[in-house]
Amino acid sequence: MNDSASVPPAAPLAGVRVVDLGQYIAGPGAAMTLAELGASVIKIEPLAGDQARHIGRYGESMVRAYNRGKRSIALDLKSDAGREAALRLISRADVVIQNLRPGVVDKLGLGPASVRERFPRVVYLSISGFGSRGPSRDRPGYDIAAQAESGLMSVTGEPDRPPQKVGVPIVDAAAAHLGAQAVLAALYGREKTGVGATIETSLLDVAMHLQAATWADFLGGGPEPTRIGDGQPHNAPAAEVVPTRDGHIVLSAYADEHWLRFCRVVGREELARDPRFCSNERRVAHRAALRAMLRECLSDRSSEECVALLAGNQIVAGAVRNYSQVLRSPGLEASGLIVEAAGADGLRYRALGLPYRIDDAPQPAPHAAPACGADTDTLLAEAGYGANDIAALRRTGVVA
Repeated sequence: MNDSASVPPAAPLAGVRVVDLGQYIAGPGAAMTLAELGASVIKIEPLAGDQARHIGRYGESMVRAYNRGKRSIALDLKSDAGREAALRLISRADVVIQNLRPGVVDKLGLGPASVRERFPRVVYLSISGFGSRGPSRDRPGYDIAAQAESGLMSVTGEPDRPPQKVGVPIVDAAAAHLGAQAVLAALYGREKTGVGATIETSLLDVAMHLQAATWADFLGGGPEPTRIGDGQPHNAPAAEVVPTRDGHIVLSAYADEHWLRFCRVVGREELARDPRFCSNERRVAHRAALRAMLRECLSDRSSEECVALLAGNQIVAGAVRNYSQVLRSPGLEASGLIVEAAGADGLRYRALGLPYRIDDAPQPAPHAAPACGADTDTLLAEAGYGANDIAALRRTGVVA
């Protein structure tokens, strides 16, 4: 394989070809995860490009965040010639990924049933809003709708305030990683059987999966979960937000051993014997008094002093940081998580790489996200189109 998005042969997915029909985050993010593991990814866009390209600054950030390492071809998939070009590309692929509106790929003749009938070795991943089996199968679905209908918003926020969304599109991002995980499992299975697979997930399913422990408690007879702001409903102190001299920290010390240790390191050993705080159940029952005591013990220290004191004694704590503070933190620099993407046109920008390492391999230096249709001619040539064929497609508006 010899293309502009190729990676060293040592990459785990070197030689795997992926066609990405997705837009926004979930589909493109799944495809990019495979790209950063070594796959060669072709992004098929409509002539106007991924819709994220047209929704302002944050949309452009989506493109940069979830399309690195790909090549882009822009096709009119509503035309016979455009669909034929897409099928030629798919015929050479191992994986197809899409998260378009319900029914779109089927109407174009590029849905999982028709593609896998022609190319049974293909692993085909579809990510929808609400799945294909229930009454909401035809509804468009974004991250926020899944947050709302999965119960996630009902447990996020303060008890006396309206429900809140999570501050970032967490469901879309999780769907990208879980979709890639399913694709990897199917590729492994194909090595044994020689046959691909049809994979489906939905934002609603993923949003519920993110709440597995809370759902397990409720399904096991627990009370209806509600918003409590910071903290956890059945443990204390757990995920408590505590003000400090210069900000806030989060703190968890609800196991009896950890609570005793906390009382000792802050010099308040008598609190361990206080009837209000002597067990987890009592601390939950007296949460307001517990929080007042935590403020009393820690508010005269800086956030970093609190973290150093508590973490140094094996108590879970973390400083609440904004993005600028995170960027300056020594831990982020040591992790190597931030990578610099570079494009052939001189474009360079920083982004987040994969959140794990394989052996001691360094984070790859990824290719920047491509411009819409940047690789159209090259990809058509690889699919067997001659120069005159490509020129004809361009004249008739099939490609951009």
